[in-house]
Parts: sequence; structure tokens; C-alpha cells
Amino acid sequence: TLKLDISPCPEEPRYSLTPELWKVEPYPDDKSRPIKEILEFPSHEVYAPFTIYRNMLYVYPKSLNFANRQGSARNLAVKVQFMAGEEENCALPVIFGKSGGPEFVREAYTPVTYHNKTPCFYDEVKIKLPAKLTEAHHLLFTFYHISCQSKKGEVGPVELPVGYTWLPLCRNSKLLTGEFNLHVSIDRLPAHYHNLYPDPHLPSMKWVDNHKGVFNIAIQAVSSIHTQDDNLEKFLNLSRHAQEQKLPMMKTELQFENDLKMSLIDLQRVRGENLIQFLPLVLDKLILLNVRPPVLGGQSVNIGQPAFESMANVVKKVHELLEDRNDHNGRNALLASYIHYTCSLPHPGLVHQSSSINFASLANASGYNTLGRPSSLPLSRQNYQRSTSNPDLAGSTPTSPDAEVGNFLGRYMDRGGSMRGEELAQQMFGARTAAKKFVHEELALQWSVLSGPIRETAMTYSWFFFELMIKSMAEHLAKCDKLAAPRQMRFPEYFEDDLKNLVRMFVRDIVDKYDKDPLLVKSLNTSLAFFLHDLLTYMDRFFVFQQIHFYCRTLGDKMRNLAESTSLILLKLDFMRVVCSHEHYFPLNLPFGTPLTPSANSSSPTPSISSITSSSSYASTSTLTDKGRFYELTIEFRQQHFLLGIVLSDLSVNLDIHNPAIHPKSINVLRNLLLNHDLDVRYTDPEMKARLAALYMPVIGIVIDSLPQLWDPNVEGRLKSFNFESDADKINQHIAMEIAGSSVFAGRVQENPSYDGSKPRKCNLNAESTRNLLICFMWVIKNVDQSVLRQWWSDMDVGVLQQILDVIYYVVSNFEYRGKKSLAQYSQQTLKKSVDMKSRLEEAILGSSNARMEMMRRRQNSSASLAGPAERTPSLANVLGGGEAGGRLRWRKDQLAYKPTVEQPDMYVSYVLAG
Repeated sequence: TLKLDISPCPEEPRYSLTPELWKVEPYPDDKSRPIKEILEFPSHEVYAPFTIYRNMLYVYPKSLNFANRQGSARNLAVKVQFMAGEEENCALPVIFGKSGGPEFVREAYTPVTYHNKTPCFYDEVKIKLPAKLTEAHHLLFTFYHISCQSKKGEVGPVELPVGYTWLPLCRNSKLLTGEFNLHVSIDRLPAHYHNLYPDPHLPSMKWVDNHKGVFNIAIQAVSSIHTQDDNLEKFLNLSRHAQEQKLPMMKTELQFENDLKMSLIDLQRVRGENLIQFLPLVLDKLILLNVRPPVLGGQSVNIGQPAFESMANVVKKVHELLEDRNDHNGRNALLASYIHYTCSLPHPGLVHQSSSINFASLANASGYNTLGRPSSLPLSRQNYQRSTSNPDLAGSTPTSPDAEVGNFLGRYMDRGGSMRGEELAQQMFGARTAAKKFVHEELALQWSVLSGPIRETAMTYSWFFFELMIKSMAEHLAKCDKLAAPRQMRFPEYFEDDLKNLVRMFVRDIVDKYDKDPLLVKSLNTSLAFFLHDLLTYMDRFFVFQQIHFYCRTLGDKMRNLAESTSLILLKLDFMRVVCSHEHYFPLNLPFGTPLTPSANSSSPTPSISSITSSSSYASTSTLTDKGRFYELTIEFRQQHFLLGIVLSDLSVNLDIHNPAIHPKSINVLRNLLLNHDLDVRYTDPEMKARLAALYMPVIGIVIDSLPQLWDPNVEGRLKSFNFESDADKINQHIAMEIAGSSVFAGRVQENPSYDGSKPRKCNLNAESTRNLLICFMWVIKNVDQSVLRQWWSDMDVGVLQQILDVIYYVVSNFEYRGKKSLAQYSQQTLKKSVDMKSRLEEAILGSSNARMEMMRRRQNSSASLAGPAERTPSLANVLGGGEAGGRLRWRKDQLAYKPTVEQPDMYVSYVLAG
């Protein structure tokens, strides 16, 4: 009888044991009955890496054929032992015991089949393998005849050995698994038998059935140590020899180099399941070969390029095997977790250990202070002379990059302030041709010289190599204590040159292939954007800005030569959306040194109280005194606020393009930035929020320029402020400007803001885009400093003020709360549309409706309406002319007037905004 106890599984099971009999928390005590986990042997491949140590062997004796063996051997049983030598005491206690017995035993027996010389077995022998398997480990099988009845007066053994066989488990450092037909010896095994295999016919031994395979077994391993794949095992063995700088036995240097390169190529033939199981180990070995090539005969083996190519092929195979685990950007979850959690990158450390530079300790020792540093200090690599007009300033406050670094590094600068660059660079970076290289430097170098199909593979899965480089750069800075060093000195110039070439290669591919392979180009664009986004954290930001500028300039040059550039515009918007999502986006835009965002410190070394409190000091702290230059998208604004200038310039230009597909995305980039500012706890202070909003002042001018494009829900009941037919009541803007003087909008406001027939009319925005744009407008008006806004409006032209009032009208019109009735009516319409769409979709899937049947149904309904009795509402046919002629009429432009329906407002948004 079999008793089963079935109960619901608790959320957190207790008293659980793994297949290795390890306790799983929570395990309160040893009094309750444990729950054992069962290890699954799936029928198909399961792509999951090993996350715990597991090293077990399962032995399945299947059948034994003693039909041709002489003697009485009928009640047969098999004893299985795991041996570490040939002596009896060499049997290791690694066999899992039966229930009710000890956890581990030295031997296991199969059941006895009575009077059967060809028994079949169904037992499973579970063995815990040692971590290090040697040639001496083997399985020993002893066959017994079990005496069931003994004659009277005779006393003999119950177990009589009738045969022996063995199976070595390790051959050429590889675990043997699979099915085996073993030869059985009648005599006891000779000395040193474990060094041989049962296959060869030894003349000194007597075999069952003339040395035929009579014992059939199957061996299966579940091991995080042994790969069970020939190609993978060969690669790991050769990479181990390369890491130890030792040649394998009976191998020359040339043979070893060829075998190592061939093993890198053969990694593509590794079974998918085995590759995924040992993926972290494989990638670690490939990275190590890339930066630590073996040295044979005093010369380094050129293995970097083959190792990089093999890594690209492995990454490609993982993406193909785990396609369901790729996100919308093409990033594979398993590879991403490898980079973030499991990869072990080699770091050689500083070249001169005796004279290594500890930047953190130097910073603390020298008393470096940033409070006195001018906000406009240039960050270029050029040398600047110290100012000698003020001895205090020349002695304490750094006024050049060299002086700042000298104050930071202290003893590494001479009295004149000139840095001993060559000596310091040698200490910090070492030579590029050193035997030990950095991962990020080698990846950038190998990637930039790729060609052929492997280059396309690396570009397709570029996100992996970019994130690996970022991780290597971060670990390098942390391990070498360079996180406190100036950004210009963190990485050598040759690495920046490799990165520059890499970025240019990506930009060229994006421009050349945007219409040939849109999916690939989208992946390249996103990967490059995230890479530059991460570089802003670790590298010189001026260098990163140069790469962003090159990207925008190259795409802009290409778009000017195209009649249709929608694809490139969308790519650039995605690129800027990613780059601007940096956590330090606000400081990266340099929100200081302008009239709208003054610096906290005065520009004077010893400012007086009167200069601090006077209104003139508001402008004296800025590099530019014309406030109007920062109200709009001027050259000065874009130079000072680089990233934001690109975003707002793209928005202004894209709104003028007659393409509705571009407008929502351009507006959403700006809206998402403002939303992130509101959610950021660092900018909750009103003063900080006002400084932040001052950066977005040009948004007001952009919204005013887009007035003719805004959507108005009350367009039928309202005459717009700018009438297209009458100009009698308009003020001549040229005269108004002469009266008001120079205005900040003088270069932008037209005499007639209405539609000019000689120019192509702008594309109207839909309701959602209009609301998003107006939300950005109101966010700036709400958060900007009121004194700045009041002073700006006091100097503003009357026509511009009228346009601002028009924008405010659109705000009220689009976000007006229209009552619960309208909200309920809108909800019913939405629900009706969704139900109707669901029924139509079901009909399309089930095949009960098609275009022909729909046309026939309309024709029948029309005929029935004509032939039926008089109706309260006249039919469409009667309206169009009646009779059968009208019934046959489907639609004619000259008889049926078409009026587009006015788009309904979003009542739900209005309801939420109204509170």
C-alpha cells in the first residue's frame, strides 16, 4: 500500500533539505520530520546557470547477463563502492544511505532476483563526488550469489563473490558519464587495475562469456565542477595551462598556441545547456585571456583578438538561446546579471607599487578646499599662469587646472606650478605595452580594430561590451584609489583616443544603416546613449560632451541632406532622452554664472557688504550680463547649458516640422525631465526649484511660437485672439518695438503671429501633445523665481504679453473641469468603445465576420429599410434621393457631406487636475 499525504504548500516551508541533504532556512530544530527536495532530470535542455555548489553522481545498474557463466550463480546482487584506491579501506563514505539509515555509507547493494541469471535492476545509487577528482577514483562493482537455502550440516557464506568489474571515473581530467557495457572478471582484480580500463583483454585474467560486455550501467552527473562537454572541457583545461604559464605534456609551444586558438573557435559548438550552466566561468576565462595572454618562450601569444571574437560569439549564442529573457532594448537578463554580480575582472594594480599614489590620503593631507574655487575655472588641458595681483589669491585659491591639481597632489608639483606629467603618468598608468593590461582598455582596442562578420556581431550586442567596460573602469578607479583624483587624470590619453574612435565608428554605422536595418540601428543608438550616460560618471565630462556634440553634429549634417529624416530625428530624441536621464543632469548643465542662475559666491575675492546686497551684484556674478540671452535659445544659452540646449533646440525645430509622429516624442522628452525634477528629493527646496526652473525659461518662447498649433477643445465657440481675416485691431509690432525699445523677443516676434499663406502652415498638435506642452509651460511659470518673472514681463512687448495670455487661455481650456456628467459620459463612451472593439476582435479571430459579409449585411439592412413600413427617422437612402437608386448608393462625395468629428477632451485628466 502507498500512503500519500497531499496538503497545500505553505508560503515558507520549514524543515527542508536540499538533494545534498543540506538544511534550508528556516530550520528551527531537529525534532520534526524533514522535507526532502527532489532533483529533477528534465527531458529537454534547461538553460540556467549554476548558482550553488553541486557535485553528485547517479549510478543506475541496468542489467546483468550471467547465462553463459559456469557454476551456480542464480540469485545475483551487485555491490557498488566508490573507491579512492585499491585497498578495502579505500572505499569512501560518499554514497547516500537509505531512509531510516545513516546519511552516508561506503557501499550500496541492489535487490536480489531469485533464480535469474539475467536480472534487470531498477535501483539508483546516489554518490557525492569529491571536489577534486583524480585518476585513482573509480567505481568498483562486486557480484554476489546469495544463498537462500543451505544444506543440513553445511555452514557456508551467504554471499559468494562470483565476479568483479570496475569503471574509472576520470579520463584526461574529464568525468565519464553515459551508458557502459562492462566486462566482468571471474578472478579477483590484479594490482594497479584502476590505471587500466576493462576494455583491453588481459591474458592473465579469466572473463565471463569470453570477455564480452555482460554488465550494463548508466551514469549521470549533476555537477557544477565537471562540464560534461568535450569542447568546453578542452577550452577550460588549455586556459588553465595558459594561466599557469605551463605547457601540457607532449606539447610544443606552437602546438599549444594552435590548440588554444582552436578551442576558442570550438566554443561555438558547446551544447547550449552546458554553456549556460558554466557561462560565468567561460566569460571570466575569455576576459582573462584577453588581458593576460600566455607567455611562451619569452614572447606573449597573440590571443587577444581570438578571445574577443569568441566572447562575441558566446554572447550571441546566449541571446539566441534565451530569447525570451531579452528586454525591449535587447539586453539579456542573464548577461546583465553576470556583469553586475558574478563577473571577476582582473586588475593588475599600479605599475610601481613602491611609489603608488593614494589620492584620498593626499587630498586629506594637503587640505584641499573647493570653497574658494571660482565657478568659471576652465577645465581644459592647457597651462594657465597664476595670478600675482593678489598674493592671497595666488597662494591659496587655485586659478588654473595645474594649480588646482598641484594643490591637490601637493608634493608632485614644483614651485612654479608646472606638473611633471611624464613621470606622474608613468606612475599612474604605466606603459601600454605592459604584460598586464586593463580590461576596459583592451576591450576598446580590440573592438575598434574588428572587421568582417565578427564586427557586426559585436555591434549587434554592443550593450554587453559597453557595460563590461564601465564595470572595469569603476573597479579600476576604486582599486587604485583614483575616485578622488581629477577627472582629467583618471585615464590615459590613448584610452580616450580608442573611445573616440569607437564612438565615431558607432555614429557612422547609425548614419549609414538607419534605413537598411532599423532594428540594428536602434540597438546601436540605445547602447551608445547608455554608454555615454555612464561615462559621465567616471570620465572627464568635457571629453564626453565632445562625443555627444559629434553625434548631434553628424546626424544634423545627414538630416540636412535628406528629404525625409524622421528616422534620424527619432533616434536623436531617444539618444538625448537616455543621456539626460543621468542622476547629475542638473549640475551637468552648469546652473550658475548667468543672470538667471547666479553663483552663490561673489566674483570678487574680497566682496564688500554693499556689493553683496546691491542689485548690481546680481549681474556681476555672471559671465554674461545680458539676461535676454538666457530667456531664449541663444548661442550663449546653448554653450552654458549644453544638454538642455540640445533638448530645447530639438523641441523648437521639431515642432516646425510637418510630421505628427515627431511632436509627441519631442514634447515627452521635456515633460519627462520636468517630471523627474519633481520626483527628485534633492530639489524639493523652493529656492533650488526656482534655480532649476530658470534653466527652462526658453520653454515659454517655444510655447508661444507654437500657438497656432495648439489644440483647443472650444474652438467652435471661440474666436481666436489672432483672426485670420481682419487686421484692423492689430498693433503693428515694428512700431510697438520702437516704442518699447529692444525686447528680448525682438528677434522672434513677427508682425503677424497668424498663419502666413506664403509659408507652409505648421502641423497642429493633438490633445495629448498640447496638454503635455502646456504642462511644461505651467511648470516653468509656477517654479521660477517671481522676481525674475516680474522683471522680465515688465520689459516685455505688449504683443508678447497678449500671446502669453493666449497660452494661459489654452491652459484653462484644456484642463477645465467639466463636471461629473461629462466625466460619466466620457467613461461610458470609453467603455462602449472597448466592448465594441472586443466583440469585433472576437469576430475577426473566430472568422464569423469579414469584409464581404459586412458589406452584404449593410446592403440587406439598406434594402429592408427601403421596403419596410414608414419609419420615424428617414433612412440615409431617402435623404440622398430615395428609391432604389439611393439604396444602391454606398457613398458619393457630391451628395454626402463629410464632417470630421471634433476630438473629445480627456475628461479624466481634467478631473484629476481640477482636484
